[in-house]
Amino acid sequence: MAERLHLRAETLDDLPPLSALVQDMAVRAGDIHWDARTRRLALIGNRYRHEQKQPTRIRSALRLDFVEHVQRRAWPASPDQILVLLAVKADSEWLELLFGGNISLRAKAECIDLTLEDVSGPWGTKIKPAHPGAL
Repeated sequence: MAERLHLRAETLDDLPPLSALVQDMAVRAGDIHWDARTRRLALIGNRYRHEQKQPTRIRSALRLDFVEHVQRRAWPASPDQILVLLAVKADSEWLELLFGGNISLRAKAECIDLTLEDVSGPWGTKIKPAHPGAL
């Protein structure tokens, strides 16, 4: 069985490796959900496995907990639009999910608490990310 990731980020220093692993994750806009009651922002998508030699993708979930407020920028009207996650960044107040096309989500969180988990087996892909900064 292929190795599946299950990672947590709890500090600013934990974010760069997690961000590198989710770079180029393809996410349907409708598969991103913020639940104000549970204070959780979650998304599921097809993560490009930069850590593997062979070009593969795997279904992965990214969860941000203790989220107090979410802001969207340039958000698509269609829930079927595919967004490409480029990075996860943070400062002292906000966690930010940066997508291609200048689309982003900012989450004001009580603390840094992110979980990345692969939820399927991998599959091969012939399409490799091709943009400046791709590994």
